[in-house]
Amino acid sequence: MSPSLKSVVVPISEVPIEERVDFGGSKESIVLVVDDERLVADTLGIIFKRAGFCTLTAYDAVSALEIAAAIAPDILVSDVDMPGMNGVDLAMTLIKRLPECQVLLFSGHATFADLSGAREAGHDFPLLPKPVHPAVMLENVSTCLGRKPAKARMAEVVTMPRVLQTA
Repeated sequence: MSPSLKSVVVPISEVPIEERVDFGGSKESIVLVVDDERLVADTLGIIFKRAGFCTLTAYDAVSALEIAAAIAPDILVSDVDMPGMNGVDLAMTLIKRLPECQVLLFSGHATFADLSGAREAGHDFPLLPKPVHPAVMLENVSTCLGRKPAKARMAEVVTMPRVLQTA
């Protein structure tokens, strides 16, 4: 039987700003990937990392907001259909807190995804349909961030398994 560890868990919202992580001049764009399907989120994280991005991963909107409070992402890449807070509401909440953050949404039901609330609030979030080919995802993220990935990196990334086909 191992000894129990005594520790205090502090909510991220209570961490003073000066103690939060700062990448200080890092040239890597920070991508926050959110999907309740862990395999999809983890695979996207690998794809973005291989393409030269700094990647953060969350499996629900609440965790994503906590991560973003600690490390401000340059772009949010989120599934629309998630339990609890959906990707559209997550994007609108995050934009209120971090207006400079870009957003790219994706969905297995992109044709039926309701973005009317976001549009009424003045947001026009790009929406990709699942399955998303890695090259298409990278191209869209790069466009949102105003940069192009190196072709050599694209070739490496495109050879990733096609696990993003889950709906």
